Amino acid sequence: MWFASVVERHELISDYRQVFLSDQPLIDLRAPAEFAKGSFPHAQSLPLMTDEERAKVGTCYKYYGQAAAIKLGHKLVSGDVKAKRIAAWLDFCRVHPQGALFCWRGGLRSEITQQWLAEAGMTYPRVAGGYKALRRFLIEQLEQIVMSTPVVLLAGRTGCGKTQILQHLSSSIDLEGLARHRGSSFGAHIQPQPSQINFENALAVALLKHRAGDAPALLLEDESGHIGSLTLPLSLREKMAKAPVMIVETPLAQRIENIFSEYIVQRLEESLAHYGPQQGFEAFAQYLQQSLHRIRRRLGMEGYQQLQAMLADALQSHRQGNATNHYLWIERLLTQYYDPMYDYQLTKQSRSCLYSGSAKGLLAFWQQHQADIGG
Repeated sequence: MWFASVVERHELISDYRQVFLSDQPLIDLRAPAEFAKGSFPHAQSLPLMTDEERAKVGTCYKYYGQAAAIKLGHKLVSGDVKAKRIAAWLDFCRVHPQGALFCWRGGLRSEITQQWLAEAGMTYPRVAGGYKALRRFLIEQLEQIVMSTPVVLLAGRTGCGKTQILQHLSSSIDLEGLARHRGSSFGAHIQPQPSQINFENALAVALLKHRAGDAPALLLEDESGHIGSLTLPLSLREKMAKAPVMIVETPLAQRIENIFSEYIVQRLEESLAHYGPQQGFEAFAQYLQQSLHRIRRRLGMEGYQQLQAMLADALQSHRQGNATNHYLWIERLLTQYYDPMYDYQLTKQSRSCLYSGSAKGLLAFWQQHQADIGG
């Protein structure tokens, strides 16, 4: 829309599948606001224009036409500004010689960047069709792969270790890992969730890699339609609603230990690393209190107040060096909230169950029978 220049026709990349299967490093030349809405797993934001510059050029184009916008664009990105941006692109190109660059449609922004890089002695390819073509490819592939791939769901009570099972199998995709959320009221991570577009793009790439691996079936955790603030694509939700399940059964004591390890020990370590020793524990305590508060209505006032008091006591003891009281409220939360909810949901479902038993037995069953399931 802005730089009008006759540029040499540099190398174009149009094998989008290989771009994603190879985790090809990408320069995203779009403005920061465009990048924030969504990009690709191995793309880095190195914009040709800032948001403010892009807005000025767009307004100029709207009121005064293309020629005036072109002139303004050259003025805004010139001198030291231009030199610094070229230097950043060159640094990326040297670190990632097998990479590529893209803009919104693979047009002027990426063409002019290629030209400037060539003038600086660097030949670097651009993606044909830009972001729009890559995004369309991923959406189409997601729909096709979901439609044609046999799906099995991994189910089990809270804390039974489903994520660990998924991580042991190359034929699985960890939806919660892609969503950066554990899927429960206590599931938020310190780092925010990706945007909806970034989640969908990452999921589509994971599906492409699963398909390329020739696994006969896909194993996913039994999720609702939402993981935190993110929504699973409709086609996948519909496929999962009809998929058979495998249920992992884990003793209550082990489930409590799993929850303690993940939500207490690991979360506190992450909080201390992120916020520092002064604020880390208080941020950790606030996370637990807010997570419990979110389900207060489902717990009922009496149940919530009891758990709130148990949590407060556990945090006080924890501050003094004793974390064991967390086991008490975790056990009550599992047995009085999560387990009854899980039992109720099972009664509302009519999906076939392929296996029910220990994690070790489930892994053996999957390795032995996934080809039959896929067939």
